[in-house]
Order: sequence, then structure tokens, then C-alpha cells
Amino acid sequence: MRNVKRFVLGLCLCAGAVTGFAATPTQCRLGINLSGPADWSTDYPFVDVFRLSRRWISQREGEKWGTGPELARDANGWITHLETNCWADTPLLTSSNGHAPTGDYVCLYDGEGTIDFRFNAKVIARAPGRIVVRLDSETNTQLDGGTFLVLRSTNPTNYVRNIRVIMPGFEATYQTQPFYPPFLARWSEFKTVRFMDWLRTNEGAKQRDWSDRATTNYCNFTERGVPVEVMVDLCNRLKVNPWFNMPHPASDDYIRQFATLVHRTLDPALQAYVEYSNEVWNSMFEQHRYAEAKGKELNLGPAARPWEGAAIYYGLRSQEIFKIWEEACGGRDRLVRVIAWQAGGGTYWTDGLVLGKNETGKHTDALAIAPYMTMCIGPTTKLNVATVTSWTVDQVLDYVETNALPECLDWTRSSKKIADKYGIRLVCYESGQHLVGVGEGVNNETMTKLFNAANRHPRMGALYTKYLDALQEAGCDLVCLWCSTGRWSKWGSWGLTEYLDETEAAYPKYKAVRDWNKQHAQP
Repeated sequence: MRNVKRFVLGLCLCAGAVTGFAATPTQCRLGINLSGPADWSTDYPFVDVFRLSRRWISQREGEKWGTGPELARDANGWITHLETNCWADTPLLTSSNGHAPTGDYVCLYDGEGTIDFRFNAKVIARAPGRIVVRLDSETNTQLDGGTFLVLRSTNPTNYVRNIRVIMPGFEATYQTQPFYPPFLARWSEFKTVRFMDWLRTNEGAKQRDWSDRATTNYCNFTERGVPVEVMVDLCNRLKVNPWFNMPHPASDDYIRQFATLVHRTLDPALQAYVEYSNEVWNSMFEQHRYAEAKGKELNLGPAARPWEGAAIYYGLRSQEIFKIWEEACGGRDRLVRVIAWQAGGGTYWTDGLVLGKNETGKHTDALAIAPYMTMCIGPTTKLNVATVTSWTVDQVLDYVETNALPECLDWTRSSKKIADKYGIRLVCYESGQHLVGVGEGVNNETMTKLFNAANRHPRMGALYTKYLDALQEAGCDLVCLWCSTGRWSKWGSWGLTEYLDETEAAYPKYKAVRDWNKQHAQP
């Protein structure tokens, strides 16, 4: 009964949250970045949890884990053949820590073969094409409550494919209602959904041709990303605007077909934000190196400063993409053309090399920045690890309020002046707190616990309210927060909550966001 009660309670809490929020998505001022598709995701967007399964892992009897032979797979990633004494498996619902729905999941599949489950799972019914498996993290805490689906055998002439693992209670509706209701309820309060991670933008996008794109027939949504049809479907159901990041190597044909599909299927009342890749200014990403190479190829900047060529190329390629979208959409009425650059880029970068070159500013609707309340601590930063780890939580929050917040607001005001120069909007593609270790600081457990505690402290909620007020006053008309739901770790405390079934009571920053959203609804 506990599992059933938890599931129903989650639905009631989320439904209550929506009905208690007076504004509709078109009235609110905030957007949200959705966490990326992964087996360790705690956002649980889909009732078919196999959608977030990991790439198949090849195993051979007697060998080390994950060292089996290369797997034979079809165009949609399904395994067509297994060698003798070999199998393949894939993890599901890892990092759930007991927060994923528990109960009887239904595994459906086509073809002939043998599927098993291990860890936290007990098969209670089996028939060709259908297995009922009970997941209960209370009896086995390995993998934080997750499980492994194991493909033991498959018939090469009729191989196992189209595997679905449906959450308890959704077998009859998963085809027409693919999204998990608490997920829909939580993010229905936001105006815009940015799909950067759903498109796997930072993972070195391999989508160049339209044939490379993610499709609904592919075995999972983790290897290639979530299909555009699914993203549009989500936005149509929630009545929220999508924000799409075009892959950095995508061909003109890819862009055109993507735009045409969106124009044909997106609710006419919604607008599509379009951005070329993500953080092309950021040298840690492949898209920056790609832009540098393109800048060099086209002689767009000094050879000694390839980053300048990258910035100029970013503006040029963005214009080309915008034009294709305009043609596909029959104009700009339902299109927001986004130039996204570093919050502190200022006159040199944002104005001089991006918007100010080749009339990019004349073909842009919004300048997007990420004015985080930044506190990155490492061996070469202004504050060192030894100093910060000696602090209390209140001292950390004092620093955020007296240093990080004023700094990011200075960036914002400077960016607003640049946006005004070109007569365009100022928006935030990402925003929020940015307390994280860098370099050697990443692995400092004391600092990780300190930053986690600061994110959970009531003062962080008050800081978010002050922050959002200040961003609005500085002229940001859309603020997309980073990010939806995700477990906190040494890599950052990014999620507004860590688990989908948790409420604002345990997360002051999430409560502050919801309260601010409600109080600042637009007419």
C-alpha cells in the first residue's frame, strides 16, 4: 500500500500545485531547461522508462563487465544477433534512490527471445511479448533502486525489438498519453521549455543530415536525443513555447526539415525560439572548436585569435539558420531568433564580434545570456578551496549575496544596453545559482556538502526571489532557469529539486521560483 499511496500522493501534490497557480504558461515570465535524457534522470518524463535506457552493454560469460563483442544492431539500435555465451543489458531508473514509482511494470516487446531483469526486480508473470516485473527498492538498495533489463537471447530471423517498459498503471494509455502526469503537472507552470539537453547539444552533436536525427522508432532517447515530434507534442500539451538548439554541424537540409516539421505540428498559438547550438563561446565544448575551424576556413578573424573567428562565424551561421526557419515558417510571426552569448561578453564580444558584425543584430529578435550567481571554486580562482571549506553555510550565502549577485546583475545591465542598441529583447537562456567546484575543487567532499547545504537553506530561496526581482528590473523579459529536476553531486546542485516526487517544502529555491512565478504573472 505504501507504494500506491506514494504514487497517488505525487499526482495529487502536482495537480494541486497546478490548480493553485493562478497564471497560465502564457502569462508567466519564467522558462525551464529540462534535464537531459539518461537512465540516471530523476525527472521521469515518460511512462515508458525504456526511453531513457542506456546504450546496450555487451557482456560475455567469464569476461569483465562490459567487455563483450561488438553488438550487431539494426538502424534503430535493436540487437539482431548475440554470439554464443554472450548477452546484452541496459540499466533503467538508476539514481532513483527509492523515488521512482514502484510496483508492477509491464515490459512489452516484439520478436522472439529471452528478456530478464536483475537488481530490485522480480518477474511475476511472463508470456510471449509481455512480462510483468515488480520493482521494489525497499528490498534491495543496489543501484539506488534501479534495475537492469537483460537480453539473454534473440532470434536473428525475428529478433527482439520495440521494447517498452511501462510504469505501473499506464499500460492501457501509454500510446496516447506518453508523458508521466507529475512531470507534466510540474512544468506546466512555465512559459518556455528549453530543450538543449534533450537535443544532446553539448555531447558533440553528430546530427548533420536529417537521416541522422533522433526518431520515435529508435530504441532509446539517450543516444541520439529526444525526437522533435516528442518535444512538440510536450509543448502542445502544456501550451508552452519550445526553445530549440540546432546541432552545430547540421546541414541546411536538416535545419529546413526540422523547421518545417515544427511549423506544421506546433500549436499555432505558440512561438519557437531558435538558437544555433549552445555556448559556442565556451572553449570546453566541441561546438566552439568547430566554429574556430570554420572561422579559420573562411578567414573570419586573425589567425592568432581563432576565438574571434569563432564568434564571427557563430553570427553568420545563426543568420543562415534564421533565414531557413523564416522560409519554412512563412515569416517570423511564430519565430524568436536567438543570439546567445556570454553574459560578461560586453562590448568586445557580444557587440563587436557577434551582433555588430555582418548585420547579425538586424536579423535577431533576442540576445540571450546566462547571468548565474557564480561561485566557481578551484585552485586558480579568486577564492581558493581551503578558504571556502572553512566557511559556514551562512558565509557562503553572504558571499553569493554581496559578490556573486551584484556581479551577475552588472553583466545583465551591460547586456541590456547592447540589446537596446539593436532594438531586441534581453532573455536568459540559463540562470540560477552556480555554486560548484572546478579543477581540483570538484573532488573536495567538504565543499560539495557545503554547497549542497547552501542550496537547501531557506536563505537560498530568499536569494532567488531577490535575484529574479533584479533580473526583471534590469530588463530580462524571459528567464529560463537551470534546471528542472536532478540529483545534486560534486558536479553541482542544479536541479530545482532532486526528485520529481519531492515538493517545495524541502527546497526553498523551488518554492521561491513558484511563488515568484505566481506573483509576477503577466496580464
